[in-house]
Order: sequence, then structure tokens, then C-alpha cells
Amino acid sequence: MEISINLQSDSPMYSQIYEQIKKTIITKKIASHSKLPSKRNLALDLNVSVHTVKEAYEQLNAEGFIYSKERAGYFVAPFEFEWQPPIKVAPLSTTVEIKHPKVDIDFQNGHIDTTSFPYAIWRKLYNKHFRPENLINNTGQGEPSLRFAIADYVQRSRGVQCEPSQVFIYGGTQHQLQALCYFFGPSISVGIEEPGFKRARAIFSQSCLHTYGIEVDEFGVKIPTKKLNLLYTTPAHQFPLGMVMSVKRRASLLKWASAENAYIIEDDYDSEYRFKGLPIPSLAQMDQLQHVIYFGTFSKTLVPSIRISYMILPSKLVSSFSNFYQEQKTVVSKIDQLLLADFISQGLFDKHLSKMRTLYRKKQQALIAAIKTHLSDKFEIIGEKAGLHIILKLPDYISEEEAIEKAISVGVQIYPSSNSYVGPPTQQMVIIGYGGLTFEEIEEGILRLKKVWCQF
Repeated sequence: MEISINLQSDSPMYSQIYEQIKKTIITKKIASHSKLPSKRNLALDLNVSVHTVKEAYEQLNAEGFIYSKERAGYFVAPFEFEWQPPIKVAPLSTTVEIKHPKVDIDFQNGHIDTTSFPYAIWRKLYNKHFRPENLINNTGQGEPSLRFAIADYVQRSRGVQCEPSQVFIYGGTQHQLQALCYFFGPSISVGIEEPGFKRARAIFSQSCLHTYGIEVDEFGVKIPTKKLNLLYTTPAHQFPLGMVMSVKRRASLLKWASAENAYIIEDDYDSEYRFKGLPIPSLAQMDQLQHVIYFGTFSKTLVPSIRISYMILPSKLVSSFSNFYQEQKTVVSKIDQLLLADFISQGLFDKHLSKMRTLYRKKQQALIAAIKTHLSDKFEIIGEKAGLHIILKLPDYISEEEAIEKAISVGVQIYPSSNSYVGPPTQQMVIIGYGGLTFEEIEEGILRLKKVWCQF
């Protein structure tokens, strides 16, 4: 049998032979069980090596287009379905360009000041740990040196007494929540602040857990009235509204957890940046990790892209959680963990944090001053006691959606608070972060907002 094969020079010969024979077979130009030319004869016809033809035949054989008989050669395999040729899709037009307003001042609450990151120190520590013995897999719980450093840090900074064995390293809050959802199982009920952190709510929803919104007031999340197994809360700086949970409410919440034999997930994501009043003890400090699961992260204190967070479990859960999660490996780089352990244990983290507190306090002061100077007193600031964002309550004459649209029209990006609610929000508010902006950008951004918000 002769097969028409036209070889070009733009791709491997065996690949061209394979593709053209395959096309001949699937278009049924060769009948099933027809014998193909021998490798030697086809190689002579095409002026290629026998090995080249052999590679093409072996690939066709592996994919089931042909079959071989010992000492007889290769034959076309039968198939009963109709092979549909690839549908040709018209290329997308490149002549139509959708123009979006250019945003050059972004009040994103997750941004930090990257210019103040200690690059030289970080690079030096990275070079120290970038060694062959550190290129192997991590342990699932995290590097012992980092767990020890974190246990020491939370004791100094938040008064949380724990052993390194209680510390588990993760690549972000959502990963920690996923692990807990798998551990506690699908039959539990979970409470989350309303409004609350939408990404946490998404994890609970995706894990098919029974989730209930628990309202917040000026003192923080209210005491649940439903039967819950877990309650997720952000007491140091409620997200998004920004209030700091009162000590009285904290005590009541711990009393509830003890009576209901429930666990409180304390997400202390913004606790390092408190700008007004005395430090308030964490739930984990007051409870000493009896009914509190403590979450911390380095996304705001260092940079988000490092992706290192930690979870501290009550001692009574450590053994069962470790057994449940023993086959998992951490997704956090071992080198980054060793580097961060040194950064903390050598006192460099405390020094960096002190510098950033001062910088962010000044930036927040600049933001509040700009708002009070350039916007009317109908714009109310809340949530300014801690964290890297504030909430701005809007006047009656402008909605959240209108405020965002008008801001974009002058190159400014601000963010909605409404997507943190399950139900309709009670007030029109926007989220304004300031960590990643310069002092000049903060001032200019508010001036631009004045032009489009205060024209009525």
C-alpha cells in the first residue's frame, strides 16, 4: 500500500509522518485492517531513517490508530465512531479596543508599602539558606525553627502562651480555613460576622458547611443565639467595618464558647497596626487557647506575596489534627520559612514592624486630614483605630455604586463594602485602604474625589 506523505522542514520528520498517517486513518481514506508499508520501505520512499518511521508507527500504535502482528507488520485499527474534524474558529478581531478609564491611584485595602521592605536584609538571609540541603520537601506542619519563632513572637506581642507543637504553617488564611473545614467535617455549623470577610465565607460555602451570619454592632460580633460549632471573627479590627471588639464583649464571647463547647476562630490579621488607645488583649490570650483557634499572617507586616500565615490550635486538638493532616505537605517554601525564622529570631521583624507602625500611622493621619479638609462633614470616617483601611460612610445623595463609578472616572479606585454582606447593607459605605500609596497620592486621590463627589 502506498501512502501519500509530504514532508516539510518546519517540524520533526517522525511527527509529520505520524500526523499525516493519523489524518489518513481518521478520515477513512484507508480501510480498517489494511496493512501499512513496512518501516524499511516507507523509510526508503521518504528518504528518512528506519528509526524515524519506527517512532511514528510506535506513537500511532500507542494511541490505538494502528496495531501490529508479529512478523506481519502494522495494520489500521478499526474504530466505530465518526471522527469530527476540528472546528475552525474565526480569529478575534483586534481592531475593536475597549477603553477603560486609567486608574493611577488605587486605595486597595490589601496593598502595603513595598518601598519600605528590607530588601537587602531579606536577600542576605535568602542567600544564606539557598543551599542544597534546603531544597527538599517540607514537613506538613512547618519548619520547627519558624514554629518556635512564631510561638515566641505571639507570646511577646499578644500574650498567647503556646508550644511550637501547636503552631501550623500555611500559605494564607483561606488554606487554614480549608484545613479546619476538612478536619471538623461537613456536619458542623459555622457562624461568620455579618458583614464579614467574604473570602472566609466562600471557603465555608465551598466546604458545604451550614453557615450563619452573626450581626456586628459597635462592640464587635454579637453573642450567637444559634447552636454553632465554630465562630469566625476578626476582633482586633473587624473586617470591613473596622471596630475593635470591646473587652466586655470578648469575655462574653469566651463564656459562650465554653458553655456551648464551641471553638472561636480568631483572625488577628491586623492586630499589629493599632493606632488609638491601649492594646486590647486577644481572645487567645484571655482564653489561653482553650476554645480559641488563633490565626496570624505576615501579609500585612511584610508583603502579601511571601504567602506565609500560621494557625495555633488548642493543645487538646493538636494530636487529632496532626493525625488527620499527616499526609499533607505545606505549600510554603522551606527556604522562605527558614529565612523568616531568622528574621524573627534576630529581632529584625520587631524592628521592621516598629518602623511600619510609624509610617502607616502617618499615612492614616494624612488620609483622615485630607478627607476632613476636602470632603464635607457629611462623609463620616469609621474604623480608624487600627488596620490599613478605613470605612467612609457616604451622604444620602450618593450611593456606593455611584461613588465608585465617579471615582474611576477621575482615575481613582475605591472599593465597595456591600460585597461583605449576605443581605442588603444598612448604609452606603466604601472601603479606602492607604498602605500602598504615597503621601502625595493620598492627598491627590482625595482631591480628585472631591471634584466628583461634592459637585451636588
